[in-house]
Amino acid sequence: MSYFRWDGDDLILDCHLQPKASKDEFAGLHGERLKIRLTAPPVEGKANAHLLAFLGSAFGVAKSQVQLLSGELNRQKRVRIQSPQKLPALPGLCLPVR
Repeated sequence: MSYFRWDGDDLILDCHLQPKASKDEFAGLHGERLKIRLTAPPVEGKANAHLLAFLGSAFGVAKSQVQLLSGELNRQKRVRIQSPQKLPALPGLCLPVR
């Protein structure tokens, strides 16, 4: 199993979030999930909002094109990125073969 899958032109990511980190960054893998460190605290949805903005920037889309599918109150999250315009250098991540 992989931390990502393609659903048509959309990318689905399984993430493990570490809030209140010293900087925003992709931090490799945590089991079979992509570990993401964020500076935002895990209160009142701030970390979730920051995650969507961070992923939007990393994948070259507006944060409105990044959707939290599951894990709203959990560190384990699943997100959908609609038609990413760029791909950051992440383990195994590549465009699907068409």
